[in-house]
Amino acid sequence: MSSDNILLEVRNLKKYFPVRRGILRHVVAHVKAVDGIDMYIREGETLGLVGESGCGKTTIGRTILRLIEPTAGEILFRSRKLAGPGGEHKEVAIASASPALLKSLRREMQIIYQDPYSSLNPRMAVGTIIGEPLRVHGVAKGSELEDRVRQLLAAVGMKPDHMRRYPHEFSGGQRQRIGIARALALDPQLIIADEPVSALDVSIQAQVINLLEDLQQEFGLTYLFITHDLSVVKHISNRVAVMYLGKIVELAKTEKLFSSPKHPYTEALMSAVPIPDPDYKVGRIILKGDVPSPVTPPSGCYFHQRCRYARGICATEAPVYRELGDKHFVTCHFADSLELQEIRVG
Repeated sequence: MSSDNILLEVRNLKKYFPVRRGILRHVVAHVKAVDGIDMYIREGETLGLVGESGCGKTTIGRTILRLIEPTAGEILFRSRKLAGPGGEHKEVAIASASPALLKSLRREMQIIYQDPYSSLNPRMAVGTIIGEPLRVHGVAKGSELEDRVRQLLAAVGMKPDHMRRYPHEFSGGQRQRIGIARALALDPQLIIADEPVSALDVSIQAQVINLLEDLQQEFGLTYLFITHDLSVVKHISNRVAVMYLGKIVELAKTEKLFSSPKHPYTEALMSAVPIPDPDYKVGRIILKGDVPSPVTPPSGCYFHQRCRYARGICATEAPVYRELGDKHFVTCHFADSLELQEIRVG
């Protein structure tokens, strides 16, 4: 954990949801939403997490924050505020942390939700919404709290008098700015941005993304940026992790992933992104079949039933998550020998 300024490390993280049936509600199976994830995030970087809907992206983010309980695995966070005098960081095992310790960690790990409409309490004024974390943690009160709320509103490009208004008086983009201000209230180290622009118009998306980048520079933030939009992730991320059916199939530096993908699913995913250039001919890859059920995933490689490069071993033996070199990780038996096409994105 001490090397490369790693802030958060996840080891073999799993989250299974029980499937219950019958009058007595017996557990008959499990939905393997997250099925053995290994990754890390360095201080000050943005790790993009991409994949199609239902692959487990949001579950990873909420499990890291212990908003939902992990089934197995380790989540290690290097806390600065809990280090004490003379210490730079203190390593904390989030999965086994007590409620009291978790409350302290909430000051350092925050989330920006996908839906700016349902994530804000309609009965609270904006100033109350942003100031609530400060009150809960005893950081500020009275005039000091109001001053802090004004500063946070200014940081996200809103006016001080907005603190007296209610969420229904704002547009979607403004509401998401309020959500960002709330996430910044406790001066966190890590922010998990769960598809923060997917519910917004394209022009507003650009404004919010630029705001997130500016705030990262100003406050020294670290992002786990969850999205399904590869154009966005290419713009904002230092590294990108690609998920399929609860597993990370590829993780690499952004430029390396887009110029030289090593997993067939990454190649197919990038080929589906529309390019705003009528003269550019996209070599679209159409995957056969449907995404398998996370309740009964296929044997061997989870992707082999849809992969055009699959061979016999892919159906019987699960590939190992391994490094090819230069911090490029992939879960594929034949990643060394496949010649995958570079796809232009954005």
